[in-house]
Amino acid sequence: MSSIIFSILSIYVFIVMGYIAKRSFKEQIDEKTITLLNVYFLQVFLTFWGLLLHPVDITLLYAPAVYLVIVMLVLVLSALFAVKLFADKKEYSIAMVASIIGNTGNLGIPLNIAIFGEASIPYTTVVNLVNVFVVYTIGVYFYSRGNFDAKTSLKNIFKLPILWAAIIAIVLSVNHYTPADAVMNMLMMGAYASMTMQLFLFGIYMYDIKIRTINKKLIGWVMSLKFVLLPLVAFVILYNVNLAPMIKGVIFIELLMPLAVANVNLASLYDCKPKLVTALVFLSSVLFLGVVFFGVSILKYL
Repeated sequence: MSSIIFSILSIYVFIVMGYIAKRSFKEQIDEKTITLLNVYFLQVFLTFWGLLLHPVDITLLYAPAVYLVIVMLVLVLSALFAVKLFADKKEYSIAMVASIIGNTGNLGIPLNIAIFGEASIPYTTVVNLVNVFVVYTIGVYFYSRGNFDAKTSLKNIFKLPILWAAIIAIVLSVNHYTPADAVMNMLMMGAYASMTMQLFLFGIYMYDIKIRTINKKLIGWVMSLKFVLLPLVAFVILYNVNLAPMIKGVIFIELLMPLAVANVNLASLYDCKPKLVTALVFLSSVLFLGVVFFGVSILKYL
């Protein structure tokens, strides 16, 4: 359990640093500029590095297919009620998509290694790959819908270089392309810079957040979807599919991950109440510290 706690807490160092930086320098730090640099440049390196680090084997795709089915099912269930509960366009967008964008990479991969060992890496890699597409298709669409019409929101999906980088990286990986060490080192530098900047950005938005002013209904909705409905649907489906216990466990743990900082990036990029989204990410991260132990304890039933 100590390795799990360390895996979770170690990434919070950079969040705290981002918070301190914003508190110290205030308006001298422009979070919008950081978002643009990260989303349009550094995350391209992160995408290439993450997808080329371990070869993508087509035979592994059953696991992420199950992950995607669960996510889409919860999205459909959410759509039936969210439109009636949230009149504010931006809050509706957040309510629809925030809970299904989990931290499957920065937190999910090391946490699964801590629980299942390095044998889990191929499965966490392809599950994270699917989550990348969820983030930059469904996520971009709904966060964009907070300010734009449906047609513009669809166009915004194809404007982001990350989606194209992911497609190119998948093609290269499936065809067993192995980059030179110098290329991988360059990609790794950009990838770690991107992850660090994401965490810094999260800390920056944490400054001056007033959780008490947030719509309590939205908090309850997002947290219920994230930690009640999503795990429940996941458990029912995984219990009834024929997969190895470790693979089921990887999928379940990845679905249990707290809201990803990518939510903050997209909310900031499309001006969809980024401070509110930051508060939701923070709350989910705090709740996760307790939820994860419950999640690990029920893996034996899958």
